[in-house]
Amino acid sequence: MFAPFPVLHRQVRAMLRDKEEQGRDVTGLAVRLERLPDDYQAIADLAAAIDAAPMREDWPYVEPSDLDGIRAEQAPTAEEHPAPLDSAVAERARAGFLGSVAGCILGKPVEVMPTLDELRDALQRVGEWPLRDYIPSRLCSDGGFRAFHPDWSATVRENITHVAPDDDINYTLLGMLALERHGADFTKSDLCRLWLENIPLGYTWGPERTFLTRQGLAMGLDDWPVIEEEALAAMPARLNPGDERCGAMIRADAYGYACPGRPGLAAELAWRDASLTHRANGIYGAMFAAAAISAAFTAAGPLEIFATALRYVPQRSRFHAIVKDSLELVAGAQDWLQGYRAIHGRYAGYGHCRVFQESGTLINTLRFATDVGDGICKQVSQGNDTDSYGATAGSILGVYFGPGHLEERWTAPFRDVLHTRLAGFHEVSLKATADRIAALPARVLGQG
Repeated sequence: MFAPFPVLHRQVRAMLRDKEEQGRDVTGLAVRLERLPDDYQAIADLAAAIDAAPMREDWPYVEPSDLDGIRAEQAPTAEEHPAPLDSAVAERARAGFLGSVAGCILGKPVEVMPTLDELRDALQRVGEWPLRDYIPSRLCSDGGFRAFHPDWSATVRENITHVAPDDDINYTLLGMLALERHGADFTKSDLCRLWLENIPLGYTWGPERTFLTRQGLAMGLDDWPVIEEEALAAMPARLNPGDERCGAMIRADAYGYACPGRPGLAAELAWRDASLTHRANGIYGAMFAAAAISAAFTAAGPLEIFATALRYVPQRSRFHAIVKDSLELVAGAQDWLQGYRAIHGRYAGYGHCRVFQESGTLINTLRFATDVGDGICKQVSQGNDTDSYGATAGSILGVYFGPGHLEERWTAPFRDVLHTRLAGFHEVSLKATADRIAALPARVLGQG
C-alpha cells in the first residue's frame, strides 16, 4: 500500500524545488535530500520539514491559501453587474463551452510545450501559418515538428470524428455535475465523492493524482469513507509537488459559466474546488479564470475582463504581479505577436502548466482576437500548454463574443458526439451537454 521509494524520492525533490520557488528558506534541506535513505519514516520526516520551512525574511509576497486570507488580500470589492438570467445569457454560456471544446481539441496534438517560433516554423513549412484550422497530421512528417502528444491521433484534422476525451473537458463536466446536483452550496466532500466516482487515476496528473491516491487509500477495502471537510482542507500540504501549477485552473470553467456578471461568486466556487489539491498561486489561477469567464458576460472590452478578474486574487502575490504586468504589456502592444514577444521575453521561464506566463497569453489572445476561432488559433499558436489554455481561451472568447462567432466548421467535425473519461457521465451528445451548460446560470442562481 506504500509508494515505491524512487517515486517518493522524486516527489520530495520536486516538493523542495516548489517550496524554494515559493519563498521558503530551505537551507540545509537539499543536503538531507541527497542523503535520504530508502526509509518511509525518513522520507515522511523530510517532507514534513520541507512543508514547515519558514518564509524567507526578504520574501516580498503575501500568498495565503485559505479563503478568508485570500479575501483579506483582494482588492476592495467593486460593484458587480449581474447579467439577467435570460436566453441571451444561456446562449453565451453555451458559446463558451463550445469554444472551450474547440480550443482544447485544436491544441491537443501539439501539447508538448512548444514555443510560438517552433510552431510557426513547422506550420509555415506546410503552408498553414497563420493557423486557421485544426492541426494537420503532416505537421510532423512534412513540417518537421518534433513530436505530437501521445493522444494526438483522434485530434488531428483528418481524423476528427468526435470530441476526443481530454482531462480539461472532464473537469469542466465535473464542475457542471457538482452544480447540477448541489447548486452553489456544493462542498469539498461533494466534489471528493464526484471525483472518486468518476475519474480514473490514470487519467489524472500531478496534485489531482496525489489527491485521488490518498482518498483511495482512505476508503479502505469495503466501506465508503467519511469525508471530513477539515481533513480535505489539510490534505494537499505534504508530498504534493506541482501545487501551484495549472491543474486547478483548468477546472474553473463551469463556475464562470454559472455566475454571469458575478465574478466574486465564481471565484469563490473555484476556490472551493481548487483548494482540494492546490495552494497559493495554483488556487489564484483558478479563481482568476472563473472570474474572467464570469466578467466576460458583461464586460465592455477584453482588457476590462482581466482587470476585473485580477481584483479577486491576492494583490501582493506573484500571480497578481506577473499578470498585472502582462496586462500592461498587452495594452501597449501593436499586435498579438508583439504582445507575445513582450510576455514571453519576461516570463519564458514559466512554461508548460505554469499559471503565470499562460495567463498573460490569455490576455494577449482576447485583446487581438476577431472572433472565437481566430482567438483559439492565436492562443494555441503561443505554445506551452496548448490544449488547456486553448480550452480556457475558448471559454472566455465564447462568452465574450457570444453565439454566432464560432464558425460551424469548428464543431461540425465532431458530428455531435462527445467522449469523456468520466465513469458516471453517460451523455454522448455534444449538443445535449451544451444545453446543460447553458442551463447552469438559471439553475445555480435560483431560477431553474
